[in-house]
Amino acid sequence: MEISGSGDIGDRSTSDLVVRLRTESGRDEWLYCHSSVLTDKCKYFSERLSETWPTLQIIDSRNCVDVFCQDSDIDHHVNLLRLLYVLTDDPLECIPHGVTNVLGILKVAVNLSCSQLIPACVQYIEAVPWEEAEEDEILKIIPKIGSLAEPILGRLKPVDKSIVEKIFVSAVQFATSSPHLDSNHIKASAQDQIEYLLTEEDDDEPLLTPGDDILSLLRDSMKRLFYKFDDRLNSLLQMPLQSISEGNEMKLFESHLSDLSWAFLILNKLDMLPEFISHWVDGSEKVLQIFERLMSSEDGVTTEASLKAIEASAKVLEAISYGTVILPTQRRLQNVKQWLPFVRKMRPVIDKASSSENQKVKLDGDLWQSLEASFVSIILGLPSGDQAGIIMEWLSDANVRYPDLREVFEMWCHRARMAKKRFGNIAGNPSDGVITNIVAGGGTNDNMDDSLA
Repeated sequence: MEISGSGDIGDRSTSDLVVRLRTESGRDEWLYCHSSVLTDKCKYFSERLSETWPTLQIIDSRNCVDVFCQDSDIDHHVNLLRLLYVLTDDPLECIPHGVTNVLGILKVAVNLSCSQLIPACVQYIEAVPWEEAEEDEILKIIPKIGSLAEPILGRLKPVDKSIVEKIFVSAVQFATSSPHLDSNHIKASAQDQIEYLLTEEDDDEPLLTPGDDILSLLRDSMKRLFYKFDDRLNSLLQMPLQSISEGNEMKLFESHLSDLSWAFLILNKLDMLPEFISHWVDGSEKVLQIFERLMSSEDGVTTEASLKAIEASAKVLEAISYGTVILPTQRRLQNVKQWLPFVRKMRPVIDKASSSENQKVKLDGDLWQSLEASFVSIILGLPSGDQAGIIMEWLSDANVRYPDLREVFEMWCHRARMAKKRFGNIAGNPSDGVITNIVAGGGTNDNMDDSLA
């Protein structure tokens, strides 16, 4: 409601007060105002122009008020002064839209004690979305407004741990479910947020550190995921190829493979990998049988499905190669023999599909390098006889370029020479009895001790 007798801001003919907005950089903005408006709606001007103000009697002090501010805040001061001229009984109707604008006005309103505007600004900010940078500014302002900030604090204060756990449980249940394919994007979002809740960020602890109850629920949910995957494998192996090609079966298969890749990441964060690795190694034969069936069909294997399978296997192979999960020799050998030929066969197909001309699939640039390193590391940990079989197969095809097993070949030759030097000159040939004696600490002769030194 406009004050009787006052004009508009900037009207020099009726103005009786100049407000000078001054900054440290020397900027000086003059605004022609009306003392009746400013003193009625702003405590700062009411006090500044009162008879009790110490410098009021100084010449020009009654007609000119200096307000010092930052350069970035000048526009907000101008907006606030304009607002004082148009305020109604409902200030919320008058303030401009936009969180940045309202935050600026709120900051000035707090500094100048404009009591009518502060609640309206708080009400607006509480009701609209914020950007992260705007939230940082809100946190700087709210300590200055006391209890008036309560509505905003409801969105800013830390969430109770029990609520985080309930959200986590709900997300896990959805992320490990089998929703309709149309809901896969929601499931993917749930999976991303579960990973985020468990991830440390900038030296901060994760938002959630699961207790025994949560870990038990997570373990059971992952088991159900494995069982559903196994059911899918059995179904695809028994299903006619035509049915696989015509329906959504491959899309569902790809969805299961994506779920398993995600499950690996989560279980790895919680040091719960052994069971996952065991399930994957056990199911690898069926997975590859499905691809073998598809390769024999007219439609062939889908590049996207094979890439997802290789990505899941790459995570498992990496964990085995690092010793994160310890498997018996025969199972390590089995996993290499299963996946190495498939990866070798599919790499050219996937590279072509992911090339800049096609871009049918999105390929992680480090995938092949990571797989090669894992294969090399695992093979080097196998008995020399098993290594020899893999090397001979690799050398038998002159066109094979991936994976590069030169390091394996070189190490095998070196170790074969060292083994002969250590064990081969005892009674003509090595024997189990001699090796057993050495392992037991019995030794053989001085020459062998020298070679081991």
